[in-house]
Amino acid sequence: MSDQPLFSVRNPWFGISVGVTAAIAVLSAVAGLIWLPLAQPDLKLAGVWDAICSAAGVPRAAVQEASIKPDFKTSNVVMTSEMLTKADQVSIGRGATLAQRCAICHGPQGVSDAHSPNLAGQFAAVTYKELNDFKTGARVSVVMSPFAAAMSDQDMKDVAAYYAFLPRVPSNSLDTGRPAPAVVVTGAPMRNIPPCGSCHGDIDNKAGSPWLGGQSAVYIKAQIEAFASGARRNDISEQMRNIARQMTAEEIDQVAHYYEAQP
Repeated sequence: MSDQPLFSVRNPWFGISVGVTAAIAVLSAVAGLIWLPLAQPDLKLAGVWDAICSAAGVPRAAVQEASIKPDFKTSNVVMTSEMLTKADQVSIGRGATLAQRCAICHGPQGVSDAHSPNLAGQFAAVTYKELNDFKTGARVSVVMSPFAAAMSDQDMKDVAAYYAFLPRVPSNSLDTGRPAPAVVVTGAPMRNIPPCGSCHGDIDNKAGSPWLGGQSAVYIKAQIEAFASGARRNDISEQMRNIARQMTAEEIDQVAHYYEAQP
């Protein structure tokens, strides 16, 4: 047996093992911290140091690029829980006059028989947002867009206040005993679908989310399908589009008929 100390620089086997280990460590660091980050085509890096910081999870001083904007108009309405909740009588009265032009589709009292949305009792902020989106082109309709284009901001607020003032009227399909579909009550967590009721009533109401009770099943189904296909895209942060894409045809049909039967 050799009397040469095991951990000694004069021991050739120790020197070789340390050298090989160091070489592997260096190659691993180069591959993991530099080569792999730079090889990713979608990762914009300013240089080698930027690649190292990115791989190590350290905040990096990356080159700030202009944010990518969608190639379509998005809603410019900022929603808050207190938005348009305190309308005065003058605004409501003026809105009643303006709303006469809306009666052909939405009914004289805000209740439609033509599968247009019922506006009676709808949250003022919701009606205002949709009118604003029609006006700016964030939401497009061959019927509504021309109407909204001629409305001032005050006109939209007054019309929204008037419809919010009207009492909600149940549809002809009212059935309060109809069981709620699972997607309304619990959603589908595995598909990132929250409960419909958490935004649209029953459980809670999210600012900007319309009250769906009593709406036409035909209308609700058409809107969910439009969100799913991308034909409608004025939802803030793409929240409805992300949900609608995950819903099955059966779930869409169940939701539409359930809300039509609600008060």
